[in-house]
Amino acid sequence: MLTGEQLRAARAMLKVEQGELAELSSVSVETIKRLERIDGPISANSMTLDGLRRALETEGVVFLPENGGLPGVRLRRDPPANIRTRKRRGAES
Repeated sequence: MLTGEQLRAARAMLKVEQGELAELSSVSVETIKRLERIDGPISANSMTLDGLRRALETEGVVFLPENGGLPGVRLRRDPPANIRTRKRRGAES
């Protein structure tokens, strides 16, 4: 189960703009904006959620399930090279 908080946090950790996530996931920017405003579990089309999850996981995020607390998100220990490139690009701005 993906939450709005996890979606916002994952995108922030990766320094991915909503437009870039839309391209990576084949989900519209308007849908991403709407889902990020949700507090708690996201109820959406399974293809939409799968596309977002797959895109963010490919970029280097690990979604943590609720395990006696709140669900979370973290970066993989071995993030793909493009994350380091994106972070450098973001740091230069």
